[in-house]
Amino acid sequence: MPSDVIRGREWHGRGVSLFAWTNEPDDSRLPPLISELGDRVVGLNGHLADPADVTRLPDDSVGGCFSAWLARDGELGASTAINRVCPVFYTETPELHVVGSRALLVHLAAQPDDRINHDVLALQTMVRQGFFLSDETPYKGVSALRPSSRLVVRDGVRTITETPLPEAAPVPASGRRKRAAIDELAEALLATVAPLRDLGEPVNLALTGGRDTRILAALLHAARVPFRATTNGLDTHPDVILARMIAERLGVEHKVIAPAQTAAKDAVLVEHPLSRAWETLRTCEGMTSAYESIVSYLPYSGKPTMSGQSGETLRAGSLNLLQTDLSDKALQRRIDNTFRKDAKLFTAEANEHARELAAPWLARPNRLEALDHIYIWYKVGRWQASARAGSLRRGDPVRPFLDNRVVRAALGLDQGWRLSEEVIYTLILRFAPKLRDVPIEGKPWRFAEGMTRNRFPWPGQLPVPPAHMPTAKTGGGWSWRTSPGPALTDVLREQVLGTLDALAPIVNPDEVRALFAGPVVQKPALAWHLYTVSTLLTGLYPGKRPEGLAEITVARPDPAR
Repeated sequence: MPSDVIRGREWHGRGVSLFAWTNEPDDSRLPPLISELGDRVVGLNGHLADPADVTRLPDDSVGGCFSAWLARDGELGASTAINRVCPVFYTETPELHVVGSRALLVHLAAQPDDRINHDVLALQTMVRQGFFLSDETPYKGVSALRPSSRLVVRDGVRTITETPLPEAAPVPASGRRKRAAIDELAEALLATVAPLRDLGEPVNLALTGGRDTRILAALLHAARVPFRATTNGLDTHPDVILARMIAERLGVEHKVIAPAQTAAKDAVLVEHPLSRAWETLRTCEGMTSAYESIVSYLPYSGKPTMSGQSGETLRAGSLNLLQTDLSDKALQRRIDNTFRKDAKLFTAEANEHARELAAPWLARPNRLEALDHIYIWYKVGRWQASARAGSLRRGDPVRPFLDNRVVRAALGLDQGWRLSEEVIYTLILRFAPKLRDVPIEGKPWRFAEGMTRNRFPWPGQLPVPPAHMPTAKTGGGWSWRTSPGPALTDVLREQVLGTLDALAPIVNPDEVRALFAGPVVQKPALAWHLYTVSTLLTGLYPGKRPEGLAEITVARPDPAR
C-alpha cells in the first residue's frame, strides 16, 4: 500500500522493542495499535469482539479474530488464536529474537545483510497445493506459530506453549441434549456481531442461496443488528431468487447487482503472469500461489461488511465436505493425498519430507477429526491467513466463522454431526424461524437426504427442510486461469523450464518438462504453483514492479459455445 497512508507506533524497554504499523486512518477502532497497561504493553493484529478484553490477553477464551503481542522490560510475547488466521512468525540469531506478523520482515530483520535465504525444501508443499501444509515458511529459519500457542522470550530465552485443539464430544443422544450442546456455539456467534448493533449504519451482507451466508443473515436478524443484503447475479439465478426470499422474510433491504452484459468473446486479454506473480509475492510473501486472485489495494474503509468466508468450520471443514465415501480407508487416502499430491513430479527428498509432515495426521485414529483439524491448521491458518492479507488492506470486516470462541465451540461438537449439516440447520432455525420454508441452493441438506418432509413435526423434533433448488448452469464456467490456452502456457513454460536449476531440489526436471509438453498445459493450477515458486526463488520480489510487459491473449477453447 502507499507509504503515505501508513502510520505507526513503537515502544522500547530493556532489551525489547515493539513496533506496530497500520493503514487505518486513526485510532477510532479500539483497542489502539499499542495499549499501555501498567508495566506492560499489548499490541493487537486483527480485532477483538470486545475491545475491553485487551486487558485479558493472552487468553484462549477471548473472542475476536486476532493475534496478540505483549512486551515489558526484558520480556517479549506473542500468541495466536485457535485458527491462527492472524499469523505470528518467529526466528532467532545468536544475538536476536525476532517475532512479527510478516514472515519476510522477520527474516530480513534477522539477517546480517539484505540477502534472502529461501527454504527450498519447505516450498514443495507450495508446488503441490499452492499454500503451506506445515509450519514452515519460504524463508530459512522462520516458522509460523501454531494455533492456540504462546511464545515468550524472557531475558533472551524463548519458550513456546501450545493448547491442543478441543476434542469433540460424542453426538448427544436426544433432541434436548443436542439443542443444549449447540447453545455455546450459538452464544459465541451472537457475541461476534453484538458490537455491530450500535455502529450507526447497517452491515452490508453478501447474501447467496447457500448455507454459510444464510446463517449470517439469520444471526444478524437474531442479534437485532441492522443490515442490508447484496447478491450478484441475474434475477433467474437461484442465488438471487433465494436471497430475495430470505430478505423478504427477514424484512431487510435487498440489492441485486446484475453481471455486466458484454458481447460474447472468443478471447480475453489478461495481465502478464510476471506482474500477477509480483503482486502476489508482495502481498502474500510467497505463501499463496499466483493462481489465486488476490484482492487488490483500495483505501481503507471502516464500513461494516460481512461474507460467509470459512463457514465450512461449522460443517467439519472443507476436506471432509469433499468426501462422499466416509470409510476409514477413503478418509486416510484423503489425508495422504492432501500432503503427497502429484508425487511423481517430486524428488525423493521432497516426497520424504511430505511423508514426514503427513505422518502425525495419518497416525490419528479419528480420521474425521484429523481432516477437520487439518482444515483449521492449514486451509484457514496458512492459506486463508496469507491470501486475506490482500483484503485487509481495504478494511477488516467482521468474520464470525473466524472468531476465536466460535471456532473453539464448533470444534467441540462431533465432526460427523457437524458434517451432517444438522448443526448449521438447527442454528438457522434458532436464529430465524421464518427461514424454515426457504429452500437451499445446490445439494440437499445432508441430514435430510432420503427423509420425508413433515411440516408439523412433533415437539422437539427437527423439521425436515423443503426440497433444494439445484444449482443453475449459467454457461460462465470458462476461466482463463483454468483454460490458459497456448499463449499463456508458453509464458508459464518459459519461466518454469528456464529456471529448473532453482527448482531441482524439490521437482524432477523430466516430469516438469512432461507437464508442459503439450501446447496447452493440462494441470493449470500446478503450472501456476510452479511458476510462483520459480519467480520467488529467482528473485522477482523484493524488487521493483515489472514494467513494459504486454498483456497475454487467452483464447476460449470452444468460442462457438
